Amino acid sequence: MNRRAVTDTPLALTDLGFGASVIGNLYRATPDEEALAAVAAAWDAGIRYFDTAPHYGLGLSERRLGAALRDRPRDEYVLSSKVGRLLVPNENPTGVDDDGFAVPDDVRRQWDFSRDGVLRSIEATLKRTGLDRLDIVYVHDPDQHWQQAADQAMPTLAQLRDEGVIGAIGAGMNQSAMLARFLRETAADLVMLAGRYTLLDQGALDDVLPAAVEHGRSVVAVGVFNSGLLANDQPAAGMKYDYQDAPAHLVARAQAIAEVCQSHGTTLPAAAIAFPFTHPAVVNVTLGMRTPQQVARNVELYRRPVPEALWADLHSQGLIRR
Repeated sequence: MNRRAVTDTPLALTDLGFGASVIGNLYRATPDEEALAAVAAAWDAGIRYFDTAPHYGLGLSERRLGAALRDRPRDEYVLSSKVGRLLVPNENPTGVDDDGFAVPDDVRRQWDFSRDGVLRSIEATLKRTGLDRLDIVYVHDPDQHWQQAADQAMPTLAQLRDEGVIGAIGAGMNQSAMLARFLRETAADLVMLAGRYTLLDQGALDDVLPAAVEHGRSVVAVGVFNSGLLANDQPAAGMKYDYQDAPAHLVARAQAIAEVCQSHGTTLPAAAIAFPFTHPAVVNVTLGMRTPQQVARNVELYRRPVPEALWADLHSQGLIRR
């Protein structure tokens, strides 16, 4: 699989990345063997970038991903995780996590972007994965914690990067405006942009993507299916957009885009994966993959030809910005 360099770092990412949130039992339980088989299928397909976080399944994602990668050649893949949510003992468990993951809540999340919190989080991640290092570390969803993330977390990560402990540092968020600030005002090498540069939302063209070009930084695109509305050939009412039921006007717009895709001999989900790469700052698209079947489908969609003329046609019809 093609690799793209993360600007001014020693790292290069395969075009597709394996998003490990779903093997942390996002929304529903996944058996251990199925999660491990999904990672193995991704490896066999040539994927060499794997992303996780303590938040995903209260550590389950990190444990499973580490187990699946432990016997793989360490220099052949890039691993990222995140800081900002420490996992601490839960004094009042209810039996199940209340943040979308089908796991017991014997631990809970605690926001912490301090220097000590960052160091403790990385140490805990390495222990859970059983791996020797993290290649990329992102501050995770610091929406309400800009000051501490910018003043403490990022300088701590920059020190670890400069000492050679980490290959690259950045921030991962569902908004683009603050990610632009991370690129402009901190030592971030790259950002993970969720859902804001897709066929249905090009808001990142107003802030983080110009900042990436201006400062010579890289962008990893995630959430390219916008929670599912762009995941099928024919979008329909009742599908999700940004974790909620998709409004009728977006369903109609997705349907119009799907028709143009069909006229160019491709499909909506194939175009959704290809679209972020139309911007020069984007070096990777990471997709959540729960099963070997999902891996196979995503890789097939990635490899499906998407003609360049599609983008001009969608733009001329007012369906996308360029």
